Amino acid sequence: MNDIVIRMAELEDLQAIKTIYNEGIEDRIATLETELKDEAFMNDWFERHQGRFKVFVAELNNEVIGWASLNSYNSRCAYNGVADLSLYIARAYRGKGVGNTLLQAIENAAKNNDFHKIVLSTFPFNQLGQGLYRKRGFREVGVFVNQGVLDGQYVDVMMMEKLLS
Repeated sequence: MNDIVIRMAELEDLQAIKTIYNEGIEDRIATLETELKDEAFMNDWFERHQGRFKVFVAELNNEVIGWASLNSYNSRCAYNGVADLSLYIARAYRGKGVGNTLLQAIENAAKNNDFHKIVLSTFPFNQLGQGLYRKRGFREVGVFVNQGVLDGQYVDVMMMEKLLS
């Protein structure tokens, strides 16, 4: 997968980003979101990801196969240096190094935009994701027990963080 190109997302990428995001929602391994996203939601989401809050895509043979974004962690000014991370890879490309390449780019963007820390939420059963995050230097902070409901069942959520400075 050496031909992967990582670049800033453009408005034209939103359909592919939405498709990959919706796969993650359907697969129930990456998010507590349960409702598939539509164009209106994605347009609003993209609007909020300008400036410091970047979105990158991974592209292979001119096809978007993954994306990562820096999101607002908390609106209080004390948290201006902390970004929340989202990372989604198309089903056919999971576990093939795409996430690692995207994480490297998003971490560099975070540093260049004065973030000193990235935090993320993951499911304790998402071993593939945790392996990637640990490989990139993230550490487990803790587990929120029964943090959300997914398909009528309580789900634990693990918090991870990486200090960038």
